[in-house]
Amino acid sequence: MSMERVTRFLDENGVKYVIQQHSPAYTAQEVAEAAHVPGRHFAKSVMITVDGRLALAVLPATDRVDLRRLAQSLGVQAVELAEEGEFSGRFPDCEPGAMPPFGNLFDLEVFVSPHLAEADIIAFNAGNHREVMQLAYSVFDRLVKPSEVAM
Repeated sequence: MSMERVTRFLDENGVKYVIQQHSPAYTAQEVAEAAHVPGRHFAKSVMITVDGRLALAVLPATDRVDLRRLAQSLGVQAVELAEEGEFSGRFPDCEPGAMPPFGNLFDLEVFVSPHLAEADIIAFNAGNHREVMQLAYSVFDRLVKPSEVAM
């Protein structure tokens, strides 16, 4: 249902996208390599809590979230990695660690790294560890309306 929600949303908005299959891979860098996508263009979704509320941080596979820097950028007290039990129900048909970056469809605020915003095309897990979806970053930005913040 999670990826069905994403593809239906994209189809309803007339968005062109590609879904590509690859051998099973689990880390963002492995997925990018398996899909032949530069790591700086592969969007990994990291579930976080911002002052206790769930949110989604989206950044290139080549980067790591600096929680302290993200908290400073947002002007909040605390940003922490979320526990799987806190968010797994939001993505019922997604394999753990393969959530798409469309937090807006799951009632999550989305924060994006300026490093990812530089990409023309982005790729991301399509709900499992065997498929990747690709689309123009400008489309992602227009539809998701993420807040661009240093992380």
